[in-house]
Amino acid sequence: MAKRLSSQKLLKNNVLDAQLCTGCGACVGLCPYQTIYHDRTVQLHYCDLLEGKCYAYCPRTPADLEKLRQLLFDIPDLTMEIGAVKAYYLSRAADPEIRAVAQHGGTVTALLELALAEGLIDAALVSSGTDQYLRYGTLAADKNSLRESAGVKFIVSPMAAAFNQFVHENRGRVGVVATPCQALALAKRKLNNDRDEALKINQLQLVIGLYCGWTMSAEKFSALLARKGIKADEIKRMDIPAGKNTLEICTRRGVEEIPLDEAQACIRDACHYCTDSTAEYADISVGAARFAGAADEQSGWNQLIIRSGRGRDLIDLAVKRGVLEIREAPAESLHELKAAAVEKKKNALKNIIRKSGSAKRLLYLDSGDTMIKKILGA
Repeated sequence: MAKRLSSQKLLKNNVLDAQLCTGCGACVGLCPYQTIYHDRTVQLHYCDLLEGKCYAYCPRTPADLEKLRQLLFDIPDLTMEIGAVKAYYLSRAADPEIRAVAQHGGTVTALLELALAEGLIDAALVSSGTDQYLRYGTLAADKNSLRESAGVKFIVSPMAAAFNQFVHENRGRVGVVATPCQALALAKRKLNNDRDEALKINQLQLVIGLYCGWTMSAEKFSALLARKGIKADEIKRMDIPAGKNTLEICTRRGVEEIPLDEAQACIRDACHYCTDSTAEYADISVGAARFAGAADEQSGWNQLIIRSGRGRDLIDLAVKRGVLEIREAPAESLHELKAAAVEKKKNALKNIIRKSGSAKRLLYLDSGDTMIKKILGA
């Protein structure tokens, strides 16, 4: 009988060495054997545990995603393209001060400020940075710290590791801003029937997902910035303006533009195998409103997908309290979003099949999963 490999060895073989690690940090903080170095996951010592949480919670290891979707969402809300959709709107913060400091419409910041003010959460985990332009998950418990962390940076932040630390310290109820892989990592914890683990995941009261096409390797991006003469510690935010083929970098000295193909050469390898562009395992998902060719009309607004009952309750409260403005999104906007999401799924599946060598072996995905079969047949 072949000897079973430890969870850590499986993680190394099937995720780290296979260039599938997203840098989410789900395996960090569960035991002392995993850590984050810059934006990479590093194994410090060998562990012989056969059923470790490091492997179970990683978003790039197999899981029963059909069961997970049924656990988290109402079945009639599920779509092949973008996951569960209870409602789809354009939204923005009602407070112009939030819109001035946040990315696009400031929806995420407004919702987190409301959740804190209403006592729905005790703290929020958001992405922050250092002078080397590395990212990490940081605790925000007031509107000032939330607004300081607003904006998109395109560098991965190990938010799941920050969550692991938060619940280890039993610091109360928390909301997390998560990319698709991070939202999946957090959701996978809900499949664990262990009582202690249930107490920990129950501290997670809200997941706001961010649309994500890709993130960049900190090492590659730092090298690109150096070639362009851009100081990393002067960057305030970044964006890909609608209709432009450039990465726009806002610094303290002004705006710099980098051709998009140069920026995309810095994409993390793992992003090429990701099928989720809209954070399908979040309560609410938020992205820039840049579809349907109406760039001017949608400037300063977000796209908003309400996925869960908890997400619906928060949005209803936000409208009632007057902290969020919402309006019906054009039908063509949702159509374009779905089309773009399907394209990402198809490209990712092609890359997965190319890597595995077989359409029956989809690495961390199940070829028999209903949604996967629909995409492969589309």
